Amino acid sequence: MPNRPALTAGRAWLAWTAAAVFFFYAFVLRVSPSVMVGELMAEFQVGGAIFGTLSSLYFFTYAPLQLPVGMLMDKYGPRLMISIAIGIAAIGSVLFAFAPTLEIAYLGRLLIGFGSGFSFVGALTVSTQLFPPERFAVMAGLVQGLGILGGIAGQAPLGIAVEHLGWRGAMGMLAVIGAGLAVIAFLAIRDRVSTAAAASPMAGLRLVAANRETWWCAAFGLAKTAPMLTFGGLWAVPFVMTVYGVERATAASLSSLLFLGWGLGAPVNGWISDKLGLRRLPMLVSSVIATLAMAAIVGLPSLSFATMGALFFVNGFASCSMILAFALVREHNPPGTTGAAYGLVNTFVVGSGAIFQPLVGWLLDLGWDGALAGGARVYLEETYRAALWTLPAVSALGILAALLMTESKRS
Repeated sequence: MPNRPALTAGRAWLAWTAAAVFFFYAFVLRVSPSVMVGELMAEFQVGGAIFGTLSSLYFFTYAPLQLPVGMLMDKYGPRLMISIAIGIAAIGSVLFAFAPTLEIAYLGRLLIGFGSGFSFVGALTVSTQLFPPERFAVMAGLVQGLGILGGIAGQAPLGIAVEHLGWRGAMGMLAVIGAGLAVIAFLAIRDRVSTAAAASPMAGLRLVAANRETWWCAAFGLAKTAPMLTFGGLWAVPFVMTVYGVERATAASLSSLLFLGWGLGAPVNGWISDKLGLRRLPMLVSSVIATLAMAAIVGLPSLSFATMGALFFVNGFASCSMILAFALVREHNPPGTTGAAYGLVNTFVVGSGAIFQPLVGWLLDLGWDGALAGGARVYLEETYRAALWTLPAVSALGILAALLMTESKRS
């Protein structure tokens, strides 16, 4: 694919918006099971461990795709792959919506994860191709922020849709939206390639994997994302319902504050980092804050509803420094290997959901006392707190990674 003349600013922003909106859509799909917990557990007669597996299947296809997606983005560009990927996610949503059995629901969730697996790396690739390096952290932060708005849309707003349409109707609605977005993305996105592109995808991957800084960035990304994907993306709503005795819509509204923190914090953290010309120091400070906030959420009983909401927001705002791992890994690796670098880091980022969503569900089942409500398992507050202590623990890994990594070469 040859180099082409630069796009106008308006066309560049249009292409970027289409790619970023795909990440928004993928995030809605990612967190959607969190507002369908009772319905899905009752529909398929499963407990927390199996339900956690059903939700996390999104990550089982999403995470392994990140390396091949990154390498393919380096070689072929994002336009066609993003368009097809949105269509696959929409097809998966149709299967999930009409699933007569748990096995078909599994297949639908796997396809949703497969299609969504192209979203974040695709949007980062478009950002890399169309905007200058000194704006990358801000653009990546904006991508992340828009994705997190999808997380918010997948909480209270989607919860309202589930109340009115049922979980099957809500998933059908998301399938229709995806079909329209696939067409828009194909029309809006235009591929651009770097003159410094790697000779082959595998050569780029070898360079990226041989760099130890890549692995510290990957560890940091996993540590900061695991609590959001596991807690905010799945278990926060039932946890809040249990702790405060509130309805799902109210619990989802509180949970949305975590995503609001991510959505606001991602571009802010990117802007601060770009202005300072530093990555490691902001990553370290934010990681300490995020870990303390998560520990307070899990470990401090009798917090007021407002205080819990503030902690949700602070945890999200600080944890979104995860986006700086992508800026740092780009700056520690050669031009032309950015897709491979993003893909490797993002494998760990989304892989955290595949690990910790079912792990927390398994721990909940270990503490289950046999209580049921409408065919779904009911867990005690202390059972939730014991299972969720895994999240401050993994968040603390980010502190270690930030201490061991090297500052950006551009500083």
